[in-house]
Amino acid sequence: MIIIPARLASTRFPQKVLADIGGLPMVVRTAKRVSHLDRVVVAADDELIVSTCKQYGIEAMLTSTTHKSGTDRIYECATILDLDDNELIVNVQADEPFMEPDVVESLLKKLKELQRNNEDFIMGSCYNSINTDAAKDPNLVKVVLDEKSNAIYFSRAKIPHNQSGEAVYFGHIGIYGFSKKSLKEFCSLPDAPIEDIEKLEQLRAIYHQKNIAMVKVASTGFGIDTKEDLERAIEIFL
Repeated sequence: MIIIPARLASTRFPQKVLADIGGLPMVVRTAKRVSHLDRVVVAADDELIVSTCKQYGIEAMLTSTTHKSGTDRIYECATILDLDDNELIVNVQADEPFMEPDVVESLLKKLKELQRNNEDFIMGSCYNSINTDAAKDPNLVKVVLDEKSNAIYFSRAKIPHNQSGEAVYFGHIGIYGFSKKSLKEFCSLPDAPIEDIEKLEQLRAIYHQKNIAMVKVASTGFGIDTKEDLERAIEIFL
């Protein structure tokens, strides 16, 4: 199951999920990128997004306007759909129109492995290697891993600090996967102070000592965080 949370009232870039990219609204292009993998539903906060998706044959539903995060929004959607607790749910961001299907499949493979191992909490995400210049960008979230490839910390800052001269940097790719049961647990956790400081909701899980399994992928896609990103995306489709 793939659920795409889509919010019209983005504070940094209003209505960006409906921005035209090569003749398709961004959220529609994102949905079509992964629609052959599994059932896709867009969970929206505005009827305009729902009606736009339906025009292009994309399943969509209206969810609350008060959700703090996209993860809370996909949980409401999963609840409305009455998904089984063991259902694996992938959260693909609406502003990721270049999301590679291989990345989604790699994450699903990891989630199924965690499920086979009877892990109590099933949550996963993806990362790739980035260079030093990319690591300086606060819009590109960095992640540090432990020996089992679980996330230790995510930050908009350049981490780790390169004191030894031997640092390597990993960029977080904004895709998450959960079992329905673990999604419910995540959304029931109290907010973490560091989550609000960094504005990164995944830090809630780490703060409460929940593992986030990370999968290394080769990805050249990028999210649309700024108007400059949108211009870059439009140029690709020219």
